[in-house]
Order: sequence, then structure tokens, then C-alpha cells
Amino acid sequence: MATAKERNYWLVKSEPFKYSWDDFVQDGWTYWDGVRNYQARNNLRAMKKGDLALYYHSNEGKCIVGVARVIKEHYQDPTTEDERWSVVDLKPVKALKRPVTLQQVKETKGLENIALVRQSRLSVQPLTENEFDVIVALGSQ
Repeated sequence: MATAKERNYWLVKSEPFKYSWDDFVQDGWTYWDGVRNYQARNNLRAMKKGDLALYYHSNEGKCIVGVARVIKEHYQDPTTEDERWSVVDLKPVKALKRPVTLQQVKETKGLENIALVRQSRLSVQPLTENEFDVIVALGSQ
């Protein structure tokens, strides 16, 4: 498992009507499937056990609502026979006390260059440790 110094940080997006944070918490874990963009797939493949990911509700809500942990590194997406696509297993860690909206992210110094702002359609995005910490702090207020 990655130590804190070796840990990477991510943001994963889901439309809440398809798979919400509450669904994720109720299930206790999930494999992150359905990624059909090569850049997002490559980000999935870069995830390591122990990495942390922010959970973003896209389209409806447009806010970051929780923190998840990678519990299994990439493997073949079981929803397709096409070997080009991968999944990772994620487990919920905690809900944010207060959702962090896309507007808040856009207005917060230090977050102006994250993929959520620059590549808004990318479903799996890398974050720096500082970006992750700033967003978690915003959600803890």
C-alpha cells in the first residue's frame, strides 16, 4: 500500500442519477467502470492501492461530495470484453461535511489549473496533494 509520501491523488466523476455517493456508501465499494476515454483510462491505470480520490457529482449538483480510497489496482473492465479498458476498485472513506461546488473550485486560489476546470469532461483526473488538501479543507468548513 502507498505511504502518505508515495500516495497520489485523484478526482473521479459520476452522474448522481447513475451512481451517487449515497449508492457508493451503501455498496461499501465498487469497481470504477465505464471509462471509455484513453486519458481517463491511463489515469485509472496509474492509480495505486492506497491512493485517495475525491468523488464528484457531475451534471446534477456539480460538487465534490466525498473521499474514496483505491483498494485494488487496475484490471480488465468486467463490463466489456474489449481489453483496452480497465477498472480500479474504490472504497468510500468519508463524506465531506459540506459539498464543494464547481463554482467554489473555480473561485479558489490554487485550484485554477486543475483538470476539473481545464478539462471538465475528463472523468478520472489527477490532483496534486495541495489541490486535494485545499478541496478537503473547503469541504470541512
